Amino acid sequence: MAVEIGITPKDRKRIADSLSRMLADSYVLYLKTHNFHWNVTGPMFQTLHIMFMDQYTEQWNALDPIAERIRALGHPAPGSYKKFVTLSSIKEEEGVPSAHDMIRQLVAGQETVARTAREAFKVAEAADDQPTADLLTQRMEIHEKNAWMLRALLENGAGNPAPKTMKAKR
Repeated sequence: MAVEIGITPKDRKRIADSLSRMLADSYVLYLKTHNFHWNVTGPMFQTLHIMFMDQYTEQWNALDPIAERIRALGHPAPGSYKKFVTLSSIKEEEGVPSAHDMIRQLVAGQETVARTAREAFKVAEAADDQPTADLLTQRMEIHEKNAWMLRALLENGAGNPAPKTMKAKR
């Protein structure tokens, strides 16, 4: 049955494609955050372990609404690791970096997802797709806040970045 929601098929496809990139970035970031939750060590273990758990739990809960919006637009949602890796701008982490490097990678990942959402928002806005725009606005707010909170962990308390030599003890 045809999808008749007031958005042209061409626009629905463009939106679904941009949401598929958003879903892929979100999933890869979720997996990376969960990996770091499992493997973080060092003097900030407890703080990071809990923070990473809070973030990956929120990210996990955000995946379904993105995929369901793609489906509501009449397109299949990507759902394989192979497809996510192909679509994502975020690189997987195969090793176990220091806690400091984990934080840096997660800042970059949060910022990447925010940028991906912002690009998808432009596509949704141009097609007058308010439900998608609303979903993306919410995601941008969360990812920008998460990036800020993670970035704060990299500062030395005087508003300056921590020295690059700061490493978590193993």
